[in-house]
Order: sequence, then C-alpha cells, then structure tokens
Amino acid sequence: MAELVHVDALGADGIYRTRRRMDLTSVSGEKIGEIGLVSPLYVRRTVAAMREAPVPSATDRIAMLDKAADIYLTGTIADMNADQYAHLVSVASGVPLSVVRGSIAGVADALRALRHTAGLAMPMGAAACWDDPRTESGSAVWTRKGDVFAVHASGNTPGVHGLWPEALALGYKVAVRPSNREPFTAFRLISALREAGFSDDSVALLPTDYETADVIIAEADYAMVYGGQDVVDKYAGNPRVLPQGPGRSKILVTKDVDWRDKVSLIADAVSYLGGTACVCTTSVLIEGDPAPLAEALADRLSQIPSLAAEDPAAVLTVQPCEQAEKIDQYLHTVAEGTRPWLGGDSIVDELPAGGAVLRPAVHEVRSPDASQLNVELPFPCVWVGPWAPEDGIAPLKRSLVVTAMTEDRQLIEDLLREPSITNVYLGDTPTTLMLPGVPHDGYLGEFLMRTKAVIR
Repeated sequence: MAELVHVDALGADGIYRTRRRMDLTSVSGEKIGEIGLVSPLYVRRTVAAMREAPVPSATDRIAMLDKAADIYLTGTIADMNADQYAHLVSVASGVPLSVVRGSIAGVADALRALRHTAGLAMPMGAAACWDDPRTESGSAVWTRKGDVFAVHASGNTPGVHGLWPEALALGYKVAVRPSNREPFTAFRLISALREAGFSDDSVALLPTDYETADVIIAEADYAMVYGGQDVVDKYAGNPRVLPQGPGRSKILVTKDVDWRDKVSLIADAVSYLGGTACVCTTSVLIEGDPAPLAEALADRLSQIPSLAAEDPAAVLTVQPCEQAEKIDQYLHTVAEGTRPWLGGDSIVDELPAGGAVLRPAVHEVRSPDASQLNVELPFPCVWVGPWAPEDGIAPLKRSLVVTAMTEDRQLIEDLLREPSITNVYLGDTPTTLMLPGVPHDGYLGEFLMRTKAVIR
C-alpha cells in the first residue's frame, strides 16, 4: 500500500480518533493501516446518545438507503474510490477480488431492495403505522421492540453487511463493531449512510477489543453476532442476541437423481466465496456408494488455480502462512478415519509474494452419522458420505441450508418440519443461493419487531 489507511470510530459526534491503535495487515504480513479502538465509556456514551436520536419517517429512511447504495457502490469515501476499496478488502482479508466485487454489488442491491423487503416479516393482519384506517376499529400495528441494535460483524466478505441495514429501515439506531481484520466495509458503508442523510447518532462504527465488544451488546436492546460455535454457545440463552454461526449447509442426493449431472453445481457450491460463507456446501450425502461422487468432486475442485487474492481470476481464499498451517493441522485432526480424495497431504499452497492459498479438500466418511459431517472450515472443504432412506433426516439436522436433490415428497415434508433445518432448497438450487426478500436465518424483522394492538 502506498499510504497507510486509518480507520477511526464514527460516533454520535462524528469521527473520533482514539489514542489506542491496532495495526491492520495484509495476508502477506505487510502493515496496511491502523484501526482505533474505543473504550467502554465511549461505547456507553455513544449508545446513550443514539437512544435519544429522533427517528426519520419510513419514507425518508428508504430514500436515504437508496441514496447510500449508490454512494457505497461508486463513490469516493475518505479519499478512497470504489476500486481502491475493493482492492484493499481483498488484500486485507484474502478474499478473491472477484468475490469482493460481487459481494459489494450484493450489499448495494440489498440496500435498494429494502423498500420492498423490509416489511415482508410483518403479519398480514398488522398495519405499518398507528394511523392506518384499520386501527379505527382495532388492529395490530407493527412496532419496534427496542431502539438500538448492535452488530458484531465478521470479516468473511463484504456481504455480511447486507443484512443489518434492514434494522435502519425498520427505524432502529444501529451500532456496528467491525471486524478488526477487515473493518473497511463497515467504515465505508456507515460513511455512505451518513452522507446519504442518516445522522451521526443514528448509525455508528465502534471498533473495539473483545472485552469492550460485550459492552456494546449489554448497552444495546438487541444484537446480532457473527462467529463460530463458541459464539453460538455463548449467547444461546440470551433472547436479545441473534447469533450468526456455522451454517453446516448440506446437499442430499437420492437414487432417483443422477449425481453425474450435478457435479459442477455441487463443486461450485463448495467453493463459492472461497468456501468462507455459512451457505457454502460442507457435506454431501448420497444414496448409494459415495466414492464415485467424491472422486468426481475432487477432480473438479483440484482444477481451481492457486492465485493471489487480488488476481481477477482468483477463486480461493488466501490466509497468512501461519494461520493456513493451523487450519491444515486442524483438518488433519478432524479428518482422522476418513478417506481423503483431495487435500489429504496438505491444503497449504504458499505464494511467492507472501500468504498461502487454502486449497480445496474432499474427504469420504464411512457413515451418515460421522461427526465430520458437521465440521465447517473456512475454505472449500467437503465431506461426502452414504445415506439410505432408513437414515431419515437425522444426518441433515442442524443445517442452515439443505438442498434436497430428490423426488421423494415425504422426505421433503420431513425436512420442512425439522426445526433445526433453517432453509430447504430443492432440485438444482445450490445451498449458496441468496435472494433479496428470501429469509436467510428467518427475517431480521421477526427478531426486532412485534405486533401491538391499537384501537382509536
């Protein structure tokens, strides 16, 4: 980087440069900037100010979100244009540049779609505002359960920032704690929202350490937190927190479907976004012998080249060499007892300029209840195993998405009724498909809003 990039807090009174700084580095270990970390006292003061901020009308909120989409996508923010921003995200996170650009466009699309999607969670019997004619004789009204929504964002891809702006559309004030690995997207998006008209005390950026991050959640009314299974377990008993944890997304192929026609689709679902997203396919169960499918997937995934993240043709994620080695060691530990078709020796492919590509891995498991089927790793890693009708849906539980390639209607009904399966896709719909208006982990509005009876 020609110049260091400084990411400062964006508080209720504007930009705040704290004296406590932390280095931001690229995947090759080069220092590319600094981020300021705020104190618990600053968090408390900011959230308190946000509670007192006025809420713009719904019409104004939607207009500002539309405007912010254009600013975020194409504008120059803090002397950084859109191309420089995309390149910086790729260099810092190791996410391929093409993936970064696609995710950036997806965030802008999500902002624009909010005029149509923000109200989809509202019950049909409810009104959007108290002066709706239906309240004259009594009606439910869709109202917020709180005022301030906190977000602990991850640095997987810019796409994680496409969900929380819905809270702004619903009238919440939002405080975002960005990833300390890739804080650039949160900074750019919040700056764009402010430039579009949202006040400083309605949307804030609060970079912090792990200890202070808990203060943000404690001070807010509701929160959404990204992380691993440890994060899910930590907040499992807290009804104010919506964890966004591992997806453990799976594909099931029954014998009435020819798997040979699905190899490319499955491989793309495994390697989508460099294998980093919760919707990426991590396990495939097939009725019959899993070996031929595992071999075909290994052949397909082995053809993906190892390239630097900023290469326009890159598909695979790059990590610092030390981190890549740790992931490889963990893979070897959890894969014990499986048959490796790809990545059995090592998934680490070091680049001349620094950092290492995380190569794909394909392992065959022996049974549909193998523990590996619920192991999710941050690169294209897929476990392939056998399934039989008598196994039922038990091997598919605890999944964000299950794609069922089957003609068995009863099986589909069983998948839909299973509470631990969040989304069910059928046929050639990959686990990775995400569309505006289609819930990801339920609608965010289901978590943040409620109906309140109004009679006037």
